[in-house]
Amino acid sequence: MSSNPRSPPGPSSPPISNWSSQFAVYLGTIGAAVGLGSIWRFPYLAGTLGGGTFIAVFVLACLIIATPLLVAEYLIGRYSGLAPSDAAGAMAVSIGRSRRWNIIGQLGTIAAFLISSYYTIVAGWVVAYAWKCGTGALAGLSRPELQAEWRHFLDNPWQLMGWQVGFIALVTFIAARGLGPGIELASRIRAPVLLVLLLLLDVYSLATGDVAQTIRFVFAPHWENLSAAVVLAAIGQAFYATGVGMGMMLAYGSYMPRRAPLVRPALLVSGSILLVSILATILVFPLVFRFHMDPAAGPALVFDVLPTAFALMPGGRLIGTIFFVLLVFAALTPSLAGFEPVTAWLQARGLRRSTAALASAVAIWVAGLGSIFSFNWISGWHPLQWLQILAGKTLFEVVDFVAGNLFLPVGALVTCLFVGWRLDRATFAAELGDSTMLVVGLCRLLLRFVCPAAIVAVLLAAFLQRQA
Repeated sequence: MSSNPRSPPGPSSPPISNWSSQFAVYLGTIGAAVGLGSIWRFPYLAGTLGGGTFIAVFVLACLIIATPLLVAEYLIGRYSGLAPSDAAGAMAVSIGRSRRWNIIGQLGTIAAFLISSYYTIVAGWVVAYAWKCGTGALAGLSRPELQAEWRHFLDNPWQLMGWQVGFIALVTFIAARGLGPGIELASRIRAPVLLVLLLLLDVYSLATGDVAQTIRFVFAPHWENLSAAVVLAAIGQAFYATGVGMGMMLAYGSYMPRRAPLVRPALLVSGSILLVSILATILVFPLVFRFHMDPAAGPALVFDVLPTAFALMPGGRLIGTIFFVLLVFAALTPSLAGFEPVTAWLQARGLRRSTAALASAVAIWVAGLGSIFSFNWISGWHPLQWLQILAGKTLFEVVDFVAGNLFLPVGALVTCLFVGWRLDRATFAAELGDSTMLVVGLCRLLLRFVCPAAIVAVLLAAFLQRQA
């Protein structure tokens, strides 16, 4: 069956917007994916999972798993031109399938909402530490004093709420302006700023840090350390970094012109994630090894270990400020993308863009309050203690687990089943009309067999590991 033209908006749907150019598509989709997952999460995972071995598997996971899933999400979004919650169902009906395939976008929208509720909290931490470094509040503090400062910060819910609200207000202001003057403009500004800051910090780190130890740790895979846990973590990070399953690429795909290429932006997103992840690793580990710190420090690497290094090095106050400003920019456009499925859902139900953006922001902030309180007032409360897989987890950790380990992979799996097995070959080839038949066949093969197998493995590992 040949591809149908994009469905016209219904009586309550917003007018269909389009990216202004192919370059805007690239910047927008890259900006949606490249964020804290690449600069904050990737280095500490590499540190705890064997450095170069983890990185090598991550490269493969991005290319053969995340990239075809991105193509599938772009395809659904562009074909329908609708909000993520309605996109797959509309496409399914047009090819003679059930509207129940809307579950793809519905799961993605819920996942985007839940992840945004705590991603903006982490972004608030980043803004706060940019301020602390810039004002000299961390200058001259010893390691125990910096650890105490971090604990004191988390113990104060009013501080956490204040910084989160400030960040959400910025995201809401940009989102309310719409695609062109809002998301596109932010992506155009953010991309060069992020790259320049990252390169400047890399040059400093390589000039002052332990480069030899970093090369041995990062770029020399030790295959004897390869394990199922490393492989599954690398695949999980590929999902997390690209935002597959969150609905945001369905939303951004809906803004693509009908004949816009799909494979090229997916490859650019994966390539950008790889580039930024490696640059972030080169930034972090020379400093960690120079000051004889633990590369396996986990999430505390950014908010505990690195501030200690900044406090000890010449010009550390300036370098630390630039680093946390870099993280603020890293968090900005992925947050815009995370808001988009919820905002689009509200627009499709009759709200104006500005009202929908504001309503999304308020709902995300309210949903995040429980996660904020998980670090202080209700830190001892484990809401699903009776469920073995979630026993001992705070509300913050429950939300993170459910969104990241359930909604994202299940949504991605259903996407594979729909595009790989229910979308006929002719329609699939027509939608990827800019690609050679070899690329079309490879994408279809990966979506039918490789991606589902990897997703099922990640799902089983997540649940079996928690029950062990």
